[in-house]
Amino acid sequence: EMAAGLDRPQVVSHAQQALNYTLFDCKWVPRSARLLCLGSAARGSGLLQLYELRGGRLALLREIEKAKPLKCGTFGAASLQQRYFATGDFGGNLNIWNLEAPEIPVYSVKGHKEIINSIDGVGGLGIGEGAPEIVTGSRDGTVKVWDPRQKDMPVANMEPLQGESKRDCWTVAFGNAYNQEERVVCAGYDNGDIKLFDLKTMSLRWETNIKNGVCSVEFDRKDVDMNKLVATSLEGKFHVFDMRTQHPTKGFASVSEKAQKSTIWQVRHLPHNRDIFMTSGGTGSLHLWKYEYPAKRSKKDSEGAEMGVAGSLSLLQNVTLSTQPISSLDWSPDKKGLCVCGAFDQTVRVLIVTKLNKV
Repeated sequence: EMAAGLDRPQVVSHAQQALNYTLFDCKWVPRSARLLCLGSAARGSGLLQLYELRGGRLALLREIEKAKPLKCGTFGAASLQQRYFATGDFGGNLNIWNLEAPEIPVYSVKGHKEIINSIDGVGGLGIGEGAPEIVTGSRDGTVKVWDPRQKDMPVANMEPLQGESKRDCWTVAFGNAYNQEERVVCAGYDNGDIKLFDLKTMSLRWETNIKNGVCSVEFDRKDVDMNKLVATSLEGKFHVFDMRTQHPTKGFASVSEKAQKSTIWQVRHLPHNRDIFMTSGGTGSLHLWKYEYPAKRSKKDSEGAEMGVAGSLSLLQNVTLSTQPISSLDWSPDKKGLCVCGAFDQTVRVLIVTKLNKV
């Protein structure tokens, strides 16, 4: 059901910029009106562009070319003072860049044998407790956690067991980083597997399979006691797991929704309200959702064990921006409702979502 018409959030196109390369990721630079675009140039090299939002247009401040196409990036492990940017590339390299002097990385490691599909950071930007860490997920089937203060070796390496077939890891995300000790990584794979790794105990805490390749996973907040996790898939379906109550056999309660017929490439939670999130689709559309909690979030099963109760979802707004998939999405951490998205039509778009305080 759509929320009442007039008070519904509207998605307003604010600025857009055509690019002459394939865009894979875009990110707001924290505490600024700037954003980064990264991808692959026609001749097979990597491009990193820094733009500034000036009124209704994007001004290119800097363009840096690198040897390998850049697939993904994060500021999540950086301090607000430095704002170093970490990237994963097609050669399996994890690099950290000082955008003021981007010629040579401040940290570099050949992290994986194949392309790094996904990257996330935690412990920086004043968000979350504990060490600054970066997680990378690769086509080589492994998920690795890095502490940039420690050279060359990952602090954790989650790989298939002996005899297990390696699955392409498409998406990784940190969560549960609410104190110095606790931290988890969630990873999604091409066969529909979702795995939750506990970095405190260095063990697999939970796994499930959603039947379709997992394109994107994100916790509603990285730095709280695990609350909700959204996982999106190839077949237009996404799942919201209530992560507060883990049943010994049934795991976490979830609700699923089919947004459209095509792939849901990304999910991003609104930084200012963790119950609102946006999904981006293969049809060039964005859907804005709100999660409603049930009256009671847990109940006892017949054996007396606690099990979670899933809530429900309402669609607040949807908009089609492109004929091509919207493959990357990022909310501004500072300005509520400001958002950037990148699509395979080689366009980066800055959007403003209005009336978010009304929902």
